[in-house]
Amino acid sequence: MSPYDPSAFPPFAVTVDLVVLTVRRDALCALVVRRGEPPFQGRWALPGGFVRGDEDLGAAAARELVEETGLCVHDPAAPPPALGNGAHLEQLATYGDPDRDPRMRVVSVAHLALAPDLPAPRAGGDANSARWAPVEELLGRDGGAEGEDDQSGPLAFDHARILADGVERARSKIEYSSLATAFCPQEFTVGELRRVYEAVWGVALDPRNFHRKVTGTPGFLVPAGGTTTRQGGRPAQLFRAGGATLLNPPMLRPEI
Repeated sequence: MSPYDPSAFPPFAVTVDLVVLTVRRDALCALVVRRGEPPFQGRWALPGGFVRGDEDLGAAAARELVEETGLCVHDPAAPPPALGNGAHLEQLATYGDPDRDPRMRVVSVAHLALAPDLPAPRAGGDANSARWAPVEELLGRDGGAEGEDDQSGPLAFDHARILADGVERARSKIEYSSLATAFCPQEFTVGELRRVYEAVWGVALDPRNFHRKVTGTPGFLVPAGGTTTRQGGRPAQLFRAGGATLLNPPMLRPEI
């Protein structure tokens, strides 16, 4: 075997980008930060940054999220947090177009994070503001983030594509897995879970049929032993996520 020569290969950087999704006011929202430095200074972008030489990809994703927004995400590989149910985190895809970053050759490993209704984020790192924005707004009109000011415009880099891929991953995974419960608090009603499906899929669902499906799917939900009136009206039964990770039968998306 001929000796390996590292100098024969051009160097390139590795970054992590984060598609962080939550449901706020019955709408699927993504976290975006306004870039405080070039390139694309002043444009909205997904949170993320360069991977350090001494960290793996998951650690880099968690660090960047804290630095740029002040939000913490629970990695499923780590022990669960003491309070709350944390957020789901998984790798989404890798993006390596040679021209995706004007500074140098950069390969990004995108991650998808899902969590219940999260608080308003704070900006940090190289971001000078952060906000939750409806996905429909961010992906409308060529990925523009409309309505903030005259510097809104398309998302920076190839982040519109990454966001669209993350949204589609979430939409497809809640069909056959229990991942929709990651958008819910630890105890939730069937109505609250239905509104998650409606927000992620962008459709209206029949309440009775939905209740029948989710309560009849083995291992999907388990009674929490209480009721709540936080949604108004009569007391509604509270549930927790069951032990099932795959749904059989699946919750198929209605055809639009």
